[in-house]
Amino acid sequence: MIRGVKFVSIPVSDQDRALAFYTEVLGFRLLTDQPFNDKQRWLELGIPGADTRVVLFRFGEKLQPGGLLNVTLWADDVEATAMELKAKGVEFIMEPRRMHYGTTSIFKDIDGNHLVLSSK
Repeated sequence: MIRGVKFVSIPVSDQDRALAFYTEVLGFRLLTDQPFNDKQRWLELGIPGADTRVVLFRFGEKLQPGGLLNVTLWADDVEATAMELKAKGVEFIMEPRRMHYGTTSIFKDIDGNHLVLSSK
């Protein structure tokens, strides 16, 4: 029986730069940093209080960074979180909007990947 999502992979161009963004700006925790192959490391991050992990990975030509991902992060207060991230230099391409299903917004990571930030 499926019990959950183990991890979500996010395509990055530079693992060190992406690691700094996700830990220092977004507040994720580094859980695993080990060699994967001769070209990159396995960087696995955790979000405080969440079970699902995030992997920062270079996919070569198969999946390039810089586009819309099917990844939605949630926050208790989307507006306050967006303000905090903007103060750290994060670019939002959609300001928080209150919708009938909750509040949602979209921001870019260091590689231009689009991530949705939503209320739970």
